[in-house]
Amino acid sequence: MIRYLRLIRIFTGATISAQLEYRANFLGAVLGSLGQVGVALLTIGVLFAQTETVGGWTFREALLVTGFFMLTEGFISVFVQPNMSRIAEAIRTGSMDFTLLKPVDAQFNVSTRYLNVLRFPDLLIGLGLIGYAASALTVTLAGVLTAAVLYLSALSIVYCIWLALSTTAFWFVKTQNMAELFNGIFGAGRFPVSAFPLPVRFLLTFIVPIALITTVPAQAMTGRLTPLLALASPLVALALFAATRWFWLRAVASYTSASS
Repeated sequence: MIRYLRLIRIFTGATISAQLEYRANFLGAVLGSLGQVGVALLTIGVLFAQTETVGGWTFREALLVTGFFMLTEGFISVFVQPNMSRIAEAIRTGSMDFTLLKPVDAQFNVSTRYLNVLRFPDLLIGLGLIGYAASALTVTLAGVLTAAVLYLSALSIVYCIWLALSTTAFWFVKTQNMAELFNGIFGAGRFPVSAFPLPVRFLLTFIVPIALITTVPAQAMTGRLTPLLALASPLVALALFAATRWFWLRAVASYTSASS
């Protein structure tokens, strides 16, 4: 474990040094993040312009869901996408050979080698929205701790979905369209799942578990979480992690190198 933590520190230091060399890019990324949160707030503002509740959620409660959505977008942009997007290229060019030959777990290597520090403001914006929304709600310490645990499960779900989609590159090489499809569906996570019709609600909870990523942690903070969903989130996370680990090992076993 200490060895892997040391590797993460080395990877992070190298990436930060490389990306902060161009300061103007950081400013551009901050402006992009502010534009993104502006669009999200405008959308939810229009939604609540004619009504006080949507799907049983007040504006501040729905804003809490949007905060978790923005925080997850930041997690994807900073930690997940920079690594997952390189898997297909590594397979196509044959550089995956060097990754598999290194004396470290290949899945760990492809998952932690890079990060995009320019999108770090997305994380701060998400946390800021959550804090702002929670300040006007009745939130207990138990609710916050439960939400934190369930959100860790949510991040695991996000990682597993991205890894599974990226791992298909061992057979299909180009997987960008599938990642874009997930991004399109994930956009629904900025709203409480109860705001959607029942069939869509079922889809976003049990087929593509978007509700477990944004709505369920918000439900935990507001005290409206059911025991079934509280149990479902970590179970789904564990099941997905085991499934994607198996899928990754199977994909690596089938890899024959671009030069073969």
